[in-house]
Amino acid sequence: MLTSKDFQSFWRGIEERRYDIVQYNQYHYIRSAKTYQVIAHNKEFGKSTMAGALYVRKDSGITDLKQLRGRTVLFGGGEDAMISYIVPMYMMLQAGLKKDEIKSEFAVTPINSVIGVYNKLAEAAGSADNALGQPVIRNAIDTDQLTALAVSEQLLQLPWAVKRTTPTKLREAIQAALVNLEGTEAGRNILKTALLTGIGKAQDRDYDPHRKMVRAVTGGSD
Repeated sequence: MLTSKDFQSFWRGIEERRYDIVQYNQYHYIRSAKTYQVIAHNKEFGKSTMAGALYVRKDSGITDLKQLRGRTVLFGGGEDAMISYIVPMYMMLQAGLKKDEIKSEFAVTPINSVIGVYNKLAEAAGSADNALGQPVIRNAIDTDQLTALAVSEQLLQLPWAVKRTTPTKLREAIQAALVNLEGTEAGRNILKTALLTGIGKAQDRDYDPHRKMVRAVTGGSD
């Protein structure tokens, strides 16, 4: 198993097809789908999907996405963060806003973006739809002071992929090994260590909804 020291070295490995099996976010898969084939997806908290969300303080007076025009939005991660940047930005674009009408700032993590809005460092935060239920956030702030301004459709979780040159039988064996982890005690311990509740099967078309959002936000093709 390899762990890259930073994203640049990780992505160089993807481009050079150095990894036989890779686990990354949905946007990264879409960018590499010509050379990597998705075989599985994560399950967290018993769910195969998650949604992007925009959070605001209840006392902000903001009740509509259009009210974010000219305001500061704090996103978790960078512009390649699927759930905490691309999806929230897509929702704002769909509401009629333009990128340059929003003051985009970035926190290190989606958790930090939500805490930042609570502390009034920005008017809205881009994060996941389960953010307010996470213990690390609930222990840090009074989540009752925040509310979800908008929540996206449910989207399939983070993908696992193999090189497209992987022989079919080997690809299917890898997929089965991942999916069957839930069925044994040893497998469940592995999942628990990875903070997962399971891994399910996935195929390329499962990420078409993500592709639609990526195209709208980046203005490019896959």
